[in-house]
Amino acid sequence: MKSRLLAGTAAVALAIVGALLIVFYAQGADQRAMATTEPVPVLVVKTAIPAGTPVSDMAASLVVEKIPAAGKSDTALSSLDNKTGTVSAVDLVPGEQLLAERLVAPADVKAQGAVEVPAGLQEVSFEVEPKRVVGGRINVGDHVGISLNFEAGAYKAAAGDATTQLTLRKVLVTAVQRAPQAASAEKPADGTDPADTTLPEGSLMLTVAVNDVDAGKIIFTSINGSLWLTKEPLDAQDNGAKIERKEVVYK
Repeated sequence: MKSRLLAGTAAVALAIVGALLIVFYAQGADQRAMATTEPVPVLVVKTAIPAGTPVSDMAASLVVEKIPAAGKSDTALSSLDNKTGTVSAVDLVPGEQLLAERLVAPADVKAQGAVEVPAGLQEVSFEVEPKRVVGGRINVGDHVGISLNFEAGAYKAAAGDATTQLTLRKVLVTAVQRAPQAASAEKPADGTDPADTTLPEGSLMLTVAVNDVDAGKIIFTSINGSLWLTKEPLDAQDNGAKIERKEVVYK
């Protein structure tokens, strides 16, 4: 009788201990689960970013989102601090986290020869003087505005009057070929030096990615007129291009 009583008491005690262990384990699991779901800030691509895009042009295409810690990639960035001077190594698509290894030195992209041409576009090349392309300070992956200029006009209401229009906007530069330059002090990896005031020599051959219609405009203007380029980041204002001529340029 006594042995049965002791056995029953022991069984009850073991049951209580087991229940307590289950409760403690469940509480620990909850705490572990909470730790992995605690939201952390991450930079996420909002709109597509082409390969070669400078970090300084990415702000409008990125957004900071808070996601569970368990869902954050090990190299995901929460800010662009200390990334000045880098560019996107590949095309970045909406929804992906911005990873540290996606941002590289411009020279690393240039080593590939040119950035990838976005689907549906084609490449066309043209030659310009440095003064017509921001003093020659254009690199692979930059975006430019292309102005079409005609001395005899290209607007029927002003026939014979010179006309200019910033017609093509935010065009991707896929390749840059420069005339040989005189030897100078060592320059940064991107080939430019903000402190260098030496006038560039020779001409540049630029290759850009455009659709078929815009390619025709560039070719026609290269033969019959002249091209003038602006360095136009993706977040630059676009207030609507207009045709400039003598009678309206001061308005």
